[in-house]
Amino acid sequence: MPDPEFTLLGDALWLDFVNTARGRSAAPPDQLPDPAAYHRWTKAEKLLSDVDAVPFPVVLAFRRELTLLAEALGAGRQPPASAIAAINARLSGQPGHEQLIRTAGAWELPFAPARPALALDAVARSAALTLADRARTVRRCAGDPCSLLFLDASTTQSRRWCSSAACGGRGRIERRRGLQR
Repeated sequence: MPDPEFTLLGDALWLDFVNTARGRSAAPPDQLPDPAAYHRWTKAEKLLSDVDAVPFPVVLAFRRELTLLAEALGAGRQPPASAIAAINARLSGQPGHEQLIRTAGAWELPFAPARPALALDAVARSAALTLADRARTVRRCAGDPCSLLFLDASTTQSRRWCSSAACGGRGRIERRRGLQR
């Protein structure tokens, strides 16, 4: 069952985080107005809350950087250096080590975290994975007045709406009405 307080598209954690400042109306309310709302969002995403460890202005500043990143990627531009620096700063704080493992007959050397990732660390990792995967494209919903961002991982890279039911359905209805006139 979807969370009634937050729009969780499930495409990428970091875009769900960015979308807390966006919405399906012309002037959507900020879904993270205070630390308590941020704590509820981390729980809705099933993350280890870092509300006591990270000052709330840092959370909002990180969201601003990721918003700049999403908008740049959605417009086909290079990611801002400040967003990359913010992601790398979050990733560098994760304690752990590399560990040699054998998978499907081949050796791999993945990073093994020493503890579960805190919420902002998980968000940073999600953004980094999106940047590292060329098969995924960040898009802004084509539904009017929706401003939500989503990850298009379709093979044809032709997805237009954040939700085919919410925004795509509206578009189909409007097109059908236009054809009937």
